[in-house]
Amino acid sequence: MKKKKERLDAIKEIIVKSRISSQDELLEPLLSRGFDITQATLSRDLKQLKIAKVPDSDGKYIYVLPKTDSIGNAIQYPTNEEPSQNELGGFLSIQFSQNLAVIKTSPGFAGSIAYDIDFGHSPEILGTIAGDDTILVVLQEGTSHKKAYDILSRYIPALRPY
Repeated sequence: MKKKKERLDAIKEIIVKSRISSQDELLEPLLSRGFDITQATLSRDLKQLKIAKVPDSDGKYIYVLPKTDSIGNAIQYPTNEEPSQNELGGFLSIQFSQNLAVIKTSPGFAGSIAYDIDFGHSPEILGTIAGDDTILVVLQEGTSHKKAYDILSRYIPALRPY
């Protein structure tokens, strides 16, 4: 049986070299390479690798690997294509109302951005709720909008520091 690191490396290689749009499409080449893997294990591997599904130029959703910016934040965009503004994380806009922030994204991006925000464990951010293209961020009482904006810019590359 092959080791987990080999399996994770194979997943990354397959996603980089192919336009994979479902876990079933990804399972096939892994099984043919000799990996004994279930759908549940594959799902956990995708989450661990922070692989996201994003719309491609045809509107079809495909898996992509995270890229990182100069401070290590994930930037998601398909390989072999020049990234557009939306592909650099899918961020469109942000608005504040008291201790809430509403972030608008391109369709399909809200979940992965919210995950990164929650995974950051910033004490000023109590949590997020994400739909397909909107994220509600609940801020700790007393957190200034400037402070929240600066924190969120760590997770959203298109947000420039205040």
